[in-house]
Amino acid sequence: MSRAQLPLSLVEVALGTVLILSVALGFALGTPAPDRQGPQLDAYASDTAAILATDPPRHGGATRLQEVVSSPTAFDRERSALSNRVTRILPDNVLFRVETPHGAVGTPTPQGVSTGTATVPTGHGSVRITVWYA
Repeated sequence: MSRAQLPLSLVEVALGTVLILSVALGFALGTPAPDRQGPQLDAYASDTAAILATDPPRHGGATRLQEVVSSPTAFDRERSALSNRVTRILPDNVLFRVETPHGAVGTPTPQGVSTGTATVPTGHGSVRITVWYA
């Protein structure tokens, strides 16, 4: 009784084809895209914090942030000016929230979105800036 055998070259071609297809599928489906939003958002938050930390005050204090956190009255007086300044600093497609010991300005931070944050210590408490894409 004779048995039929595949030529060795056909087996090699079949294995090579399977290997090439599996590598191609690995590249096409294998890894998710890296999160590029987080580092960019952190940079936006840090830049905003740096600008606010060096801006001159409108009424008193060493910087705009120190003026805003100096008292609840100062925060209430400077609330809209702070919001307008942050809006001018950030790109149009980025929303923000600035939280101080005396209150917050901006949009409440939504759940489940990538955010960037920066915290600036002042003599009267810390200011936290959170940004995210609209």
